Amino acid sequence: MIKANNKKICIVTSSLGKGGAEKSSALLSVMLSEIGYEVYVVTVLKDVDYEYQGELLNLGELKTKNSFFGRINKLRVFKKFLKSKNVDIVIDSRARVQGYREFIISKFIYQKTPTIYVIHNYKTEKAFTAYTWLNKWLYKNETMVAVSEAAENKFRKLFQLKKINTIYNGFDFDAIQAKANAEIKIDIEKYIIFFGRLDDEHKNLKLLFDAYKLSGLTKKNIKLLLVGSGPDEVMLKTYAEELQLSNSIIFHGFEKNPYPYVKHSLFMVLSSRFEGFPMVIPEALSLEKPVVSVDCMSGPNEVIVNKHNGLLVENHNANALGMAMRLLYDDNKLYLHCKSNAKSSIVHLSKEVISEQWKSILK
Repeated sequence: MIKANNKKICIVTSSLGKGGAEKSSALLSVMLSEIGYEVYVVTVLKDVDYEYQGELLNLGELKTKNSFFGRINKLRVFKKFLKSKNVDIVIDSRARVQGYREFIISKFIYQKTPTIYVIHNYKTEKAFTAYTWLNKWLYKNETMVAVSEAAENKFRKLFQLKKINTIYNGFDFDAIQAKANAEIKIDIEKYIIFFGRLDDEHKNLKLLFDAYKLSGLTKKNIKLLLVGSGPDEVMLKTYAEELQLSNSIIFHGFEKNPYPYVKHSLFMVLSSRFEGFPMVIPEALSLEKPVVSVDCMSGPNEVIVNKHNGLLVENHNANALGMAMRLLYDDNKLYLHCKSNAKSSIVHLSKEVISEQWKSILK
C-alpha cells in the first residue's frame, strides 16, 4: 500500500476490549492504517477483544505491582515508547477522570507532542476530572474531538474549549454484514434484542425490563434477548424473577460476535441513562433492524429519526418505551418503513467517510 504520508500516530485507549469507546479506538487504528498512517496503539488494561492494526504496547501486561510506584513505572515505559517511536500525534481516547494522573500525562508524558483528546461520554464525571478549573487549564487550548454534537456543545461551554469538533465513531459495515452471517446458538422463534454490557447504572436495564412487561409482548411470545455480560447480571436475573419474566427474558451471555443475533431479531432496544455515541444503534441499523431507543444524552437523537428508521421516546419513561416497542411490533407498515430506511440512514458513518474527517483534522 502506498503511504499517504509519513506521520506516526499513537492511539491511547483504556483497552481493546469490552466497550464501545474501546471498539471505536480499535477501528480507528484500522482506518488510519488503511489511509497510510504509521499507527501505534497503547492500552492501559490488557483486554484485547477487537481487531486492530499497528504496533501495540499493552501496559496492562507489564509485570508491575498495582501501587503508586508501579503506576509511575508504567508511565515511564509509556513515555519512553512515544520517544523511541518518534510519534508525531497522540490521539488520547481514554476517560480522563483522575486529576493527578491527567496532569502528569498531559504535562510530562505528552509534553510537546501534539495531542487530540477524544471525548467518548456525555456524562462529565465519566469523561473528565472532578475539577472544573483543572479541566479548563489542561484542555482549554487543546484539540478536542467529541463523538456527538451534544457532547461538543456541552463541553465547549462548560470548559471554554476553543478547539473542539464532532467526529462520529466510524463503522466497517461490510465487516458487520459478513460477521452477521455466522450461525447463532439459540432456538427462539421471535425476539427483540439488547446487546451490550449488563451495567444498570449506565444501561438502565431495569427500565427496559419494566417497559418490556408493560408492552405486552410476552403475551405474543416475543422474547427479550440480552447478549452481553456485566457486573449486574445476578441482580438483573433476580429483578426479572420479581417481574415474573424469567421465562421471557433470555440472558444469553457475552458473544464476541453479536451480529448474527441482531440479524435474526425483530428490532433492537436501548434504554441507557447516558451515552457518548451508542455504537449499537448504527450496527443494528446496518443490519436493517429498526431501533427503539430512549432519547438519552447523547447520540440516539443524532442517528434515529422518529418513525423513519426507528422510534425515539422520552427517557426514564417505562410506559412510553413499552408503548413504542408494542407499536413497532403491531404496526407492520411502520415496521417495514423503518426497516427499509435503516441501512441508508447511516451511510455517513461508514469508515470511509469518517476516515476522511480524521485525515482532515490530523493535517
